[in-house]
Amino acid sequence: MLIKFMFVFVIILSTCKGFDELELLLSVKASINDQSKSLANWNSSISFCKWNGITCFDSSHVSKIELPGKNLSGKIPDSIFRFPYIQSIDLSNNQLFGDIPQNLSSCYPLRYLNLSSNNLTGIIPSGQYLPFLETLDLSNNMLSGQIPENIGLFSGLKVLDFGGNALFGNIPNSVTNMTSLEYFTLASNQLSGEIPRNLGLMKSLKWIYLGYNNFSGEIPKEIGELIYLNHLDLVYNNLTGKIPSSFGNLTNLEYLFLYFNKLTGRIPNSIFNLKKLVSLDLSDNSLFGEISENFINFQNLEVLHLFSNNFSGKIPNALSYLPHLRVLQLWSNRLSGEIPKDLGKFNNLSVLDLSTNNLTGKIPENLCASKVLFKLILFSNSLEGEIPGSLSFCKSLQRVRIQQNRLSGELPPGFTTLPLVYFLDISSNYLSGRIDNREWDMPQLQMLSLARNGLFGPLPRSFGSGKLENLDLSGNSFSGRIPESFGDFSELIELKISESQLSGQIPYQLSYCRKLVTLNLSHNHLTGEIPVSLSEMPVLGQLDLSVNQLTGKIPKNLGKIESLVQVNISYNHFHGSLPLTGAFLAINSTAVAGNDLCGGERTTGLPLCGGAKNRVRWYVLTFLIASLITFAVVVFIAVFVRQGRFNGLIELKRVESEDGNWEMQFLDSKVAKSITINDIVSSLKQENAVASRKSVLNKNGKVFLAKDIGSISDSRWMEYWSKLCKIDHPNVVKMIAMCRSEKGGILVYEYIEGKDLSEVIGCLNWDRRIKVAVGIARAIKYLHCSCSPSVIVGDITPRKIMVDEKGEPHLRLSLPGNNICSDSKCFNSSAYVAPETKGSKDDQLTEKSDIYGFGLLLIELLTGKTWADTELGIHDSIVEWARYCYSDCHLEMWVDTMIKNDQTVLNDYQNQIVETLNLALQCTAGDPEARPCAIDLVKNLDSIVRSSSKLCNFFRV
Repeated sequence: MLIKFMFVFVIILSTCKGFDELELLLSVKASINDQSKSLANWNSSISFCKWNGITCFDSSHVSKIELPGKNLSGKIPDSIFRFPYIQSIDLSNNQLFGDIPQNLSSCYPLRYLNLSSNNLTGIIPSGQYLPFLETLDLSNNMLSGQIPENIGLFSGLKVLDFGGNALFGNIPNSVTNMTSLEYFTLASNQLSGEIPRNLGLMKSLKWIYLGYNNFSGEIPKEIGELIYLNHLDLVYNNLTGKIPSSFGNLTNLEYLFLYFNKLTGRIPNSIFNLKKLVSLDLSDNSLFGEISENFINFQNLEVLHLFSNNFSGKIPNALSYLPHLRVLQLWSNRLSGEIPKDLGKFNNLSVLDLSTNNLTGKIPENLCASKVLFKLILFSNSLEGEIPGSLSFCKSLQRVRIQQNRLSGELPPGFTTLPLVYFLDISSNYLSGRIDNREWDMPQLQMLSLARNGLFGPLPRSFGSGKLENLDLSGNSFSGRIPESFGDFSELIELKISESQLSGQIPYQLSYCRKLVTLNLSHNHLTGEIPVSLSEMPVLGQLDLSVNQLTGKIPKNLGKIESLVQVNISYNHFHGSLPLTGAFLAINSTAVAGNDLCGGERTTGLPLCGGAKNRVRWYVLTFLIASLITFAVVVFIAVFVRQGRFNGLIELKRVESEDGNWEMQFLDSKVAKSITINDIVSSLKQENAVASRKSVLNKNGKVFLAKDIGSISDSRWMEYWSKLCKIDHPNVVKMIAMCRSEKGGILVYEYIEGKDLSEVIGCLNWDRRIKVAVGIARAIKYLHCSCSPSVIVGDITPRKIMVDEKGEPHLRLSLPGNNICSDSKCFNSSAYVAPETKGSKDDQLTEKSDIYGFGLLLIELLTGKTWADTELGIHDSIVEWARYCYSDCHLEMWVDTMIKNDQTVLNDYQNQIVETLNLALQCTAGDPEARPCAIDLVKNLDSIVRSSSKLCNFFRV
């Protein structure tokens, strides 16, 4: 030992002799951009031992440089590794970029090196002789290449973390030289090959994180020899074979995560020796067999995920007697029999999901005995009997889905007064009785479905919520009138009361539901005429009034609703002519059958208005009128186009400029008079105004933003523009003009006082970030659900989002088209487009692709990591890294520095942050069908914002 010390001492003297530590520190400062002035007192007027982030040894030599989360940028200088007595360097959670200097071994005393959560690129420095180095953390950067073969030279390491990078290749065998290693993390990379069996030689290991890679083969049984192991995470790989029975030797194991692999076989009995286990997740594999009663041994278990496997048999009673069990998810298996009657009685259940199995019997009374159950998911089983009255007192419930069972009886009285429930689906059961005699007081309710039951009697006047968005009461035996008070549901998007026995007239007050997209009142006994006021509903898209006893004529203006795309008025007593506008132009015969109507296109099969005797005269008259109208329209257009008054809504100009001939399309004639093509073209030349996100003030005092979109070859550009210019939503930037020439196209937007999200995201606190998320989600919901046809954003990047002075976000849309590109790349190759549509044509982008892009935006808002930081073409790495972080719920590991530095936020909003990441992971699911729709997106975010829980949730949805 003495010889080793003397050897090190001599090397230190020879290597570091002559270095002036003051000069070294000043050179470090000179190399780094200190945006937050954290190094303000780094000057020679005071002793460097008193500088921020500096700790000295013996009051004269630098021993520690600790500057985490100081918003530092620039490259790491070589000089930082030249301090002769340095023991600790922490530059984590900054914006440093470039390569890691290769001179790590310049000074041997180094014990702690943390460069995590920066933007570092290049390769990991080869293993060097640093005998005292105990912690090496390079996680959450953009490092690439392979792990150095001689990494084992860092033989004294206790902590090695390379997670969240872009490393590939195998794990080198030399890692086994690090016999003191306790924490080993390589998660969220692109590593492949088999997991080395010689990991079993590293007896000091306590934590192994190898998830979110491409490892294949079987799990080495030798891992079972690591008796000190506390945490084993191998998720999201391609591992095959069985769970090794040797895992039963890991008696100190608390966390075992093997989900999303290709494991088969049964759960080995030896696993039940792990009595310290806190969280077990084996979901998304191909495991089979019965779930053993030996789970009773897991008395410390809090989270159990076995969903998406092939487990069969009964749910073991043993699960009822796990006192700390909080989250139990067994959905999508082949489980049968009854739910254990004592489940929840002795647990601490907050989440229970047993859906999509073959369960029978009654819902147990004790599920909410913990009084913290907030998610109850039991749909798609064969459960029977009444809804337990005990659930009426479960005030913690928020989301209840018990549809598609065989439940009977009436709704328990208190079940309609649960204060926090926002999603309630009891459809497709055998419920009976009246619901108008129940007190409805559910202030958070957004979605209610009682469809396809045996409910009867009058409809209640209210459901106790001003937030109701989806109401489905169809397939029951409700009678009486539709309450006029339904017009008070100002947030309602979907109303379905079909297949019942309702009578009376359609209340005109329904037109007060200005956000209503779907209205289905079919298969009832409604009478009277269609209220003319329905023609005033701005976003109505689907209207079904079929199979009623409605009379009168079809309101002419009903066909003028631009959003209306689907109408069914069949089997009523309507008479007169069919409107020849809007949705009625494309209506088919089945949608108008069973009436006394005439007119319409050939597809309707209706007779001509006026009778057969006058058909010839009608044809001649129609031809003459059509000819005259055509001639008049041609003359009208020719005159008004020249005058710049096309279509009364959109101003069209053709002008010449020094840059060529331009066709200019305006939404507003006032704008057309105040902005010229020279204003627009010159704005693009003024210091690259668009690229720098600057708006332009022209000589008339008009402020606007111009965006060069390149050449326009798509013949449908006018159709796209006409659709986009009608969009009116507070979170969408309004288009005011479009210009087109042979050279290319330019979009002109309204002026928004603010900055791009990409510029300010690092400065936003948590409240501002969640406000941005909610605003953009509402914009997407409007574009997907309230526009007809729906509008696909295509590329939801922070550069397309303006944040105004009040923190309100505004999404800027673009015209689709294969030739409309930004930064030399067509938008459908963007990292913000879902993997299944990457490289496809623009018209193949879907709503689910937008949801994927929104999920990436959420990840950026939460973590501060941006796709601009990843230039290696492996955009999935950030998603995978986020999944890895979420699975272990280590908030401090992944949350952005700005949020992390506010301890109040971490204390008060921890659950909101974790739930938001959970939503982001749902949005970025590999299977498009697993992603939520825009409506659910807004619901989930609203629920997250309402959440007051401060506990970190380990469950995955």
